[in-house]
Amino acid sequence: MKTLRDVKTGSTVKVVKLHGEGAIKRRIMDMGITKGTEIFVRKVAPLGDPVEVTVRNYELSIRKADAKLIEVE
Repeated sequence: MKTLRDVKTGSTVKVVKLHGEGAIKRRIMDMGITKGTEIFVRKVAPLGDPVEVTVRNYELSIRKADAKLIEVE
């Protein structure tokens, strides 16, 4: 299983599935990250946290803990 946490800078991926449950999953969905959405990984902070991505034409920073809940292809 490949997650958003594993994606290299400059890559574009598509969301396959959201893992997690309850408030965490709802927060990720509220950010516009849903099944089928394309995500472009802009950059990763020097220590790896957070990951800066572009989703639906806006920029977003996601913690590694949340990024590993987003399964991509």
